[in-house]
Amino acid sequence: MIVIRTARELEILRAAGRITRDTLNYLSEHIKPGIRTTDINRLAHEYILKAKAKPAFLNYNGYPKSVCVSPEDVVVHGIPGNQRVEEGMIVSVDVGAVYNGYVGDSARTFAAGKISAEKQRLMDVTRECFFKAAAYLRDGVRLGDISAAVQNHAESNGYGVVRALEGHGIGQKMHEEPGVPNYGKAGTGVRLRAGTVICIEPMINMGTWKVKFDSDGWTCRTEDGKPSAHYENMVAITADGYENLTI
Repeated sequence: MIVIRTARELEILRAAGRITRDTLNYLSEHIKPGIRTTDINRLAHEYILKAKAKPAFLNYNGYPKSVCVSPEDVVVHGIPGNQRVEEGMIVSVDVGAVYNGYVGDSARTFAAGKISAEKQRLMDVTRECFFKAAAYLRDGVRLGDISAAVQNHAESNGYGVVRALEGHGIGQKMHEEPGVPNYGKAGTGVRLRAGTVICIEPMINMGTWKVKFDSDGWTCRTEDGKPSAHYENMVAITADGYENLTI
């Protein structure tokens, strides 16, 4: 069931969204060559707690850390550890925060030092995919229009669109209905109504769309070892557009 949020629920979701946004902005000052991914996790954990929220990912279905840190060919769900970020890497960070019983969720890909033009273009196009999709948002939008917008922009730029994972509805739980794929056919799918809150999160690969999972059951990598980028915002659909809750 897709839940239509009340005005009170939207107020709390705005607050949760601001915490995730502010956490990512804080991390952007620290993601530099030499930092360990476990330190990124620690900084995020401490920041979320200071904001009087709880890390949404910690122990979620057994996930062992407070945020996901995914360098280079890791698409999503990278488990922070002792790996050091190196000059020229791109690093995706996914943050979730529970505030007053509601969840905020957002992700960004960061550059560590000077990166190649190819990686910068991948990051730029991934971000653009979100806004291409968001341009369709309004009361009554079909889910397929959102999905197709991401896919068309990514593939027109020569990139692979991850199919094994998708965006999602969000509220009192991290993942709620509907699922929001990054590929699909325009003009199809359920109609989304004003008051629906979803996360649109393009996961775009420099090469193939195919992925594989590490033995830890979480870490998702590109099958060909090429870099991947991730850009996610939580949005509330309105009568004639949308409100971005994490930007």
